[in-house]
Amino acid sequence: MESIATREAYGNALAKLGTRDDIIVLDADLSQSTKTIEFQKVNPSHFFNVGIAEQNLMGIAAGIATTGKIPFASTFAIFAAGRGFEVIRNSIAYPKLNVKIVATHSGLTVGEDGGSHEAIEDISIMRSIPNMTVIVPADGIETEKVIEAIVEYNGPVYVRLGRPKIPVLFENDYKFEIGKHPILKTGDSVTIVACGIMVAKALKVAEKLTAEGINAEVINASTIKPFDDETLLASVKKTGCVVTAEEHSILGGLGGAVCELLAREYPVPVVSIGVQDVFGESGSPDALLEKYGLTEKCIYEGTMKALMKKQGRRGRD
Repeated sequence: MESIATREAYGNALAKLGTRDDIIVLDADLSQSTKTIEFQKVNPSHFFNVGIAEQNLMGIAAGIATTGKIPFASTFAIFAAGRGFEVIRNSIAYPKLNVKIVATHSGLTVGEDGGSHEAIEDISIMRSIPNMTVIVPADGIETEKVIEAIVEYNGPVYVRLGRPKIPVLFENDYKFEIGKHPILKTGDSVTIVACGIMVAKALKVAEKLTAEGINAEVINASTIKPFDDETLLASVKKTGCVVTAEEHSILGGLGGAVCELLAREYPVPVVSIGVQDVFGESGSPDALLEKYGLTEKCIYEGTMKALMKKQGRRGRD
């Protein structure tokens, strides 16, 4: 199966936008890593390296947006969502400026860079800000479609990308729509909702479950905010239980969004697969995903737990 890092797909998508006069790309001295350098190669007059100064990165992006241009501001997720938070909140989201924040190197798969660089809280931080749209693509194709879509959307957007290569799941004609969650596999036994790198793992788990006679429905929740309430509610009304899977803290991210919705509208058993409210550490991406419980085996075990909870609930009824 072909693999490409979502940050590489981002660089390719930006390069395709290089002929547009309204696109401005900003970076915080990480363009080789974030891949914004691909845009710089085709349109250097519209690219600016602001240096290691993420607050300024966001402030400059806000200022450029007031001129009618569309700024893309990129750095590592830990610096974008963390160091730039107050400027993003007050100077970008509050006035609802048309700034696209594309953060790379998110989650545990930053790997050897260690816990200080592993953003496992950024989805939670960004989705709590009013007016902010939050998107986590599942592969390189979806990343390119996301970049095309957010250029046409007027408002602040946070896009979360990763460092390592991941499997390509979608075809080139894949259609992405902000706020819509595609169902990648239909089923009626259990709903598995995943985002980012966990989508490919969820699909593999669904294959294993099918072989065991368990028909799981798999939803790609690439838009964390606004959440596709309609698709999730329709699914859980069939299946009666949910497993969430994300390369992020279980607090405030995808799992939080799912639990908030279901608690309000249709309470069912939920099992959350993610980082269990601890910091990460240095190691290979695969070793970290294993240690912190973000593997196919963990999704499978979570599915069994969700099914048992559903069965127990029916027993009490």
